[in-house]
Amino acid sequence: MEKKGTEKLSYASAGVNIDAAVEAKNRIKALVRRTFTSGVLTDIGSFGALFLLDPSCREPLLVSSCDGVGTKLKVAFMTGIHDTVGYDLVSHCVSDIMVQGARPLFFLDYIACGRMQPEVVEQIVSGLVRGCEETGCALIGGETAEMPDFYPPGEYDLAGFIVGVVERPRLIDGTRIAPGDVLLGLASAGLHTNGYSLARRLLFDRLGYRPRDRFDELGGSSLGEVLLAPHRSYFRLVSPLLDSGMIKGMAHITGGGITDNLPRILPAGTAALIKRDSWPVLPVFSFIRDKGGIEESEMFRTFNMGIGLILVVAPEHVQPVTGHFAERGEICHRIGKVSSGSGGVAYTL
Repeated sequence: MEKKGTEKLSYASAGVNIDAAVEAKNRIKALVRRTFTSGVLTDIGSFGALFLLDPSCREPLLVSSCDGVGTKLKVAFMTGIHDTVGYDLVSHCVSDIMVQGARPLFFLDYIACGRMQPEVVEQIVSGLVRGCEETGCALIGGETAEMPDFYPPGEYDLAGFIVGVVERPRLIDGTRIAPGDVLLGLASAGLHTNGYSLARRLLFDRLGYRPRDRFDELGGSSLGEVLLAPHRSYFRLVSPLLDSGMIKGMAHITGGGITDNLPRILPAGTAALIKRDSWPVLPVFSFIRDKGGIEESEMFRTFNMGIGLILVVAPEHVQPVTGHFAERGEICHRIGKVSSGSGGVAYTL
């Protein structure tokens, strides 16, 4: 009998299942190829992904960003629903570069887990593919890592990396924003990908609710359904306006809420005034505020409060911009204005 600690070791006995990794890759190949655009020059499995930039693009500026889904993943683990978080990730990253006028070129993902579950990886990637297909973005590569002893059983992490392009003359950087400009807001679908640490601590840890619990305040929906509501993708709605010259600036309302994100695009000598009752706050935010007794200022700095994207336009462009959205069945809320000031956001009734 072999002494303890002297048995033969293999990668599999150490916790890494190469066969499962191969199965996961085989499951997702056909899915990923659906996103390939004419610029993709390499197939799945190459060491580096090649992409050809359109030579007709004048003064191209590459715009890149990376992000994760955060602890929204914990809700996915609790519910066993894994086909929405990939969509969340793409939508988040696309909006992050779109606010500078960029159109997405390609996306890369990183999935890390304690134990490889090919069916779960396939679900995650199906969400990534759905998001990429909606925005014409190629899912050009990624990494799937099995890391035993690093992640608890049944859990994983997910991150995404995006590259887009904008021609220099069409860059939207906020420098043209001036006092008197109007702030227009597009609705969110829920928490999107931010504020989940607070929401989970309150709803699951402190109050003991379960994802399947349903509440009249939430329209009869379950907590799991409401908290997993996908991050809205704004690209199709907004992209026809990117070259119009009417948009002076855009802010993607993510972690930090309107309070911290809107000032990121305001030039020196300006500030923002937001009228709090100018759009309907989604029930989930009222539910969290009331159940937790959370102060309004904390809510606006943690959650998007029902506004996922803010556009800054001159007064004379309010009508054509809101008309553009109305033609597509989208209500664009007039939520405030730009004023003179030293930065920051002030809220009024």
